[in-house]
Amino acid sequence: MLERILDFFQHTGYANISFEQFIMIIIACFLMYLAIVKKYEPLLLVPISFGMLLANIPVANLMTEGKFLYWIYQGVKLNIYPPLIFLGVGAMTDFGPLIANPRSLLLGAAAQLGIFTSFIGASFLGFTFKEAASIGIIGGADGPTAIFLTSQLAPHLLGAVAIAAYSYMALVPIIQPPIMRALTTKKERQVTMEQLRPVSKTEKIIFPVIVTILASFLVPDAAALIGCLMLGNLFRECGVVDRLSKTAQNELINIVTILIGTTVGATASAENFLRWETIKIVILGLAAFCVGTAGGVLFGKIMYVLSKGKVNPLIGSAGVSAVPMAARVSQVVAQEEKPGNFILMHAMGPNVAGVIGSAIAAGVLLSLYGG
Repeated sequence: MLERILDFFQHTGYANISFEQFIMIIIACFLMYLAIVKKYEPLLLVPISFGMLLANIPVANLMTEGKFLYWIYQGVKLNIYPPLIFLGVGAMTDFGPLIANPRSLLLGAAAQLGIFTSFIGASFLGFTFKEAASIGIIGGADGPTAIFLTSQLAPHLLGAVAIAAYSYMALVPIIQPPIMRALTTKKERQVTMEQLRPVSKTEKIIFPVIVTILASFLVPDAAALIGCLMLGNLFRECGVVDRLSKTAQNELINIVTILIGTTVGATASAENFLRWETIKIVILGLAAFCVGTAGGVLFGKIMYVLSKGKVNPLIGSAGVSAVPMAARVSQVVAQEEKPGNFILMHAMGPNVAGVIGSAIAAGVLLSLYGG
């Protein structure tokens, strides 16, 4: 009887846990704390951190072929989940501010500067071009895009890249304001912008179709992301598929968020995550995000000058994507300088443009290094 008890114990996780797995479980619990107590991007960090916990339970091996998480992970591996997330994002987002002010596209493009500067930096630090592209995309502050690109170019970095990307998205209200204030003057931050023109329903219906054609022809590798984003928005604006629009905004995106978060977190096993490369990725990702924010603000300053003081440069920081949090941060900083100054809708233009821009940037990197 004693031998059977000992044999049972030897096959439990308690008898087989390694120090590295113990550290990963602590990290997973810390991320859960940030998500639940601090409310840092909880819809994503809760399933990601719990997936990390499951991946590091000794003996369970839930990510090995044939096991539970292995099958769910195929949606990430086959690039099914990220476009479906974009479908939901498109259905929830009003593209009106971008249509009303097409120049916002330039701010969204400028904010992608962090992607390419960190790509270069990662290359010099010894990462391959495929790995560097996956790290650089963190600068777009767009989790699904980071997962989409990394799962194809450097799947062994997926856990570290995804956790860094979603962590920085959650920390937008902390990271961005100091950069915004450092690069602008008080006078610039106090600029009150004119109200945007009304956008017709016809424009809102035509816009996603035109963008899908133009962007997908330019970067075919981004067609899945761009196409699903615009399809979701067409559901929202066309007025004849309310059931589909509501499903995309609620049930679909919620289910996919659970699946993608849990399985991406499960890629962060001890052997994949506890490496010096992970620290480099976290630092490079932060640099990418900061440079992207700075790029958007600096281009906003250029527009401020060219418009003779009619554009508030703070809206440029929203070009890093992270919809709609980055736009809200622009609004908060503007109101701190001038109570009653309402620039949220102006910031939503670059914010939406940033989503499109990061998807196109991912498509460009995938076309260059995906072979």
